[in-house]
Amino acid sequence: MTPLMRRLLPEQVEVTEVRGELAAPPLFPEEAATVARAVAKRRREFATGRRCARLSLAALGRTAAPLLPGPSGAPCWPAGVVGAISHCDGYRVAAVAHDRDLAGLGIDAEPAGPLPDGVLDAVSLPEERADLARLTSAAPHIPWDRLLFSAKEAVYKVWFPLTLKPLGFEDARLRFTREPGAAGLEHGTFSVRLLVPLPPELIRAADGGAVDLTGRWLVGEGMVLTALTLPAVGSGTERPA
Repeated sequence: MTPLMRRLLPEQVEVTEVRGELAAPPLFPEEAATVARAVAKRRREFATGRRCARLSLAALGRTAAPLLPGPSGAPCWPAGVVGAISHCDGYRVAAVAHDRDLAGLGIDAEPAGPLPDGVLDAVSLPEERADLARLTSAAPHIPWDRLLFSAKEAVYKVWFPLTLKPLGFEDARLRFTREPGAAGLEHGTFSVRLLVPLPPELIRAADGGAVDLTGRWLVGEGMVLTALTLPAVGSGTERPA
């Protein structure tokens, strides 16, 4: 398959993305127990997501170990690692990096279709909806509402591991920029302005300065993908061009 998420992340991040499911290796017993009562679809998503994560961790030189859900449902990563897992119909992806390179890492995958009726109002600010209306007028083939939802999911995946605090959809203001893309692919950047007081954990991650979050997005092959990274203090990590 075309490596799509790989395009959105800096080179220090190890990414594994697959179409469909990976059959092996099996889950650790502790992991299997967490989804024992889930429906079959959820068990398949969970298993392939963990297998992708272990392949990415192996590329970092880490040995396989259980990745159990934490307070938010996201995996508890090994010490010294930041990471995220996401999936949508027929696609699974896991990305990890050393915490000496990145203080935060968020990814999200969604189907490239409009949000269900009523969802946009629940996940967006009035000014964001005005922005989306202008973007839709210029590029109606891009599902901007789904893209906004996906980007806010990526923001949350950076925020929560650092703060262990909730972040509502209304707590971040996003703006999107579209860039020239290859045939069949659309891509660009999104900026994030947090509308809540920054907790000490996030300020420390930004080396005491203002937190300027810039993520990347891509639409192609029937999917919407977003990624957001926060470089570690003094890492010199650059976001992909």
